[in-house]
Amino acid sequence: MTNLIKPLLLATLALSTLSACDPTTINREAGFEVDEGGFGNATMYNAMAMMGEADATQMLGNRFASEVDPTINFEFNKSDLTPEAMATLARQATWIKRFPEVRFSVYGHTDLVGTERYNQGLGLRRAQTAVAYLVGQGISRSRLEALVSYGETRPVVNTPAPEVRNRRAVTGVSGFARGYAGLLNGKYAAIIMREYVASAARAHDAVTTNAGTGTGG
Repeated sequence: MTNLIKPLLLATLALSTLSACDPTTINREAGFEVDEGGFGNATMYNAMAMMGEADATQMLGNRFASEVDPTINFEFNKSDLTPEAMATLARQATWIKRFPEVRFSVYGHTDLVGTERYNQGLGLRRAQTAVAYLVGQGISRSRLEALVSYGETRPVVNTPAPEVRNRRAVTGVSGFARGYAGLLNGKYAAIIMREYVASAARAHDAVTTNAGTGTGG
């Protein structure tokens, strides 16, 4: 009977420790706190990235567009940045800094008021203004390329009237920076999930149990 006491005490201590933890965090994977919904697909992403840079670029582009607003808008016939546009570009810059392996393009657009030739130039000025702001936020100019103006040819709202949603510049992932082609050898998932990997090494909070103070992991 005495031989059963020690295992019984150990089992009781383990149960009391678990009962003091948040039941929603028990048996969760490392890094679950930063899971935005895509971490479980790391293996799939890695396999798909092996198909080529175009696939990896598209996947990173989808992530960028889902986590940061890729679009800024302009006042009528202007290429100056509004405070709202600067705030959006600052958030884009923060995201871009996390992925030094990636290149980005900025595309300028206008509404349908005015001549096509004039709007082509206006769209380009808008793209250039957005790029200048990103560079001012610490993004290397070499990672911002293909400053394209679509002018009035790709409206969000097909109307001949002034429309702010058509007056925009859109930032998007365009590929990998020079010298990073080797990332498609199976390391892609480790890069786009670097927050997940880093979180696994983070110290966990201490937990108090019925038997005293310990650490939870």
